[in-house]
Amino acid sequence: MGMRELAQSAHHLLGLQLNSSQLSALDRYEKELLEWNKRMNLTAIRDPEQIRTKHFLDSFTCLCVMRDTPVEKVIDIGTGAGFPGLPLKIINPGMKLTLVESVGKKADFCRHVVKTLGLEGVEVIQERAETVGQMPAYRQQFDWAIARAVAILEVLSEYLLPLVRVNGAMLAMKGESAPAEAQTAEHAMRLLGGHLRKLVPVTLPGVVEERYLVVVDKVAATPNIYPRRAGMPMKKPL
Repeated sequence: MGMRELAQSAHHLLGLQLNSSQLSALDRYEKELLEWNKRMNLTAIRDPEQIRTKHFLDSFTCLCVMRDTPVEKVIDIGTGAGFPGLPLKIINPGMKLTLVESVGKKADFCRHVVKTLGLEGVEVIQERAETVGQMPAYRQQFDWAIARAVAILEVLSEYLLPLVRVNGAMLAMKGESAPAEAQTAEHAMRLLGGHLRKLVPVTLPGVVEERYLVVVDKVAATPNIYPRRAGMPMKKPL
């Protein structure tokens, strides 16, 4: 899949019209990712074609559900090399984006891409999700909190929901285990002020694995005790 095919797929799958400056930003992003990946392990996907499908197009699929509500302030937890946050920012320049990544070299790469592409309104925080969730500047401040394949849904709910304002939503990008995980996590979601809205199946060209977007509405404020201290959500899921 070349950049032209990426544009065609984005249009066909999502009704998304990528303009030439967006395609050129994605092209530069891809080159930087390949370059940095030679020196450090940012992502297991190293083939340009796979980057376009499994990173860029996959990130764009968030729009399937994010279109329904305001997307002014978004936080991306465990963003790694910037996915899905940075591709979403490239196609939605007015969005204020916060990227959270606890691994220093990955946070550095995100800062580098933001600077290289001249993206405004993006903050990169090198910190644990649990810590950010208790910081007044970020707690319950976002329209959307999103994450891709960071943890099981019970744990992810404790990372994401404390960051979402009431009437906002969390979005988890998950694989084939999503329906089972969503069922198990409903209790945790309720405790944290969330309500499972829907699971949306996603199909990417040439990708056989099942993918889902799990959308959880924030219907009540999260109790102050959540998120618990770093490491606890993973050790003892709610």
